[in-house]
Amino acid sequence: MSPNVSGELLQRRDEHHHVNRRPLCARALQTPYAEPIRTKPPQYKMPADATSLGLPPDLFDQTTLVSLASTLVILAVAYATSLKVLASSTPGPLRFLFIWHAFDALIHFFLEGSFLYHCFFSSIPVSQLTVGEVAKYYPSPENFLGSAGRIWGAQAGGDNPFAQLWMVYARADKRWAGADLGVISLELLTVFVVGPAALFVCYDIARKNPRANITMIMIATAELYGGFMTFCPEWLVGSINLDTSNFMYLWVYLVFFNMLWVFIPFYAIYVSVKDISNAFAVRTTTQGSKKKE
Repeated sequence: MSPNVSGELLQRRDEHHHVNRRPLCARALQTPYAEPIRTKPPQYKMPADATSLGLPPDLFDQTTLVSLASTLVILAVAYATSLKVLASSTPGPLRFLFIWHAFDALIHFFLEGSFLYHCFFSSIPVSQLTVGEVAKYYPSPENFLGSAGRIWGAQAGGDNPFAQLWMVYARADKRWAGADLGVISLELLTVFVVGPAALFVCYDIARKNPRANITMIMIATAELYGGFMTFCPEWLVGSINLDTSNFMYLWVYLVFFNMLWVFIPFYAIYVSVKDISNAFAVRTTTQGSKKKE
């Protein structure tokens, strides 16, 4: 082989090796189906599992403390309102139920109302995420609000304080991070029916109107039914969306906060039924006295 031919072959070999020694990502970017390079992770993702000590690693982070403090602020507002509008002679049980229903209404309007807001107005397109990133979000229902390929709920709410508040609770119950159809259906009734009814109870108690007893029974029944329908679907599938691995999530977030809406509604029913029964007893006694006359 002549030196010229040999040199030409070596030159072609070097050019071929030079092309194929380019980085893989550089060659991939020239293909029409290449995945975009992502440098920013999603704003919201489900937090890591609890530590082996039984407590979540973010137990006392700022968002958690603000979320818990907001509940205390709402309770303080309800109590201050009772001092402002109730007579000093108001019986203790009625004063307690006034505070409870004021607290209940504020929780429904501001906190649960914000949950609905993010379910209907906060979303991000799935096309902006990789497959791995999508898996970190609570799945949104197919064709939710007539829109496909989007992730809805507080998890798409960015830096909004109420979205961050719900993401704290979603550490214990993942459904509240997204747009769960069962939860949304119950919350629509809670915010737009039970909330105003609770304010109506406060108004009647302040005006000493016995009609409050009827409304309290209706609200209590709705609260008990709503609580059952919130958790029964989870129990039937093994509580796959609930994190009960540590004390905080199980006994504070899931048990304590939800059992308030079990025991107090039962107490409201007890007080109301007792008052109604006393009214019937008085009427029966009065009618008996008139017959004797």
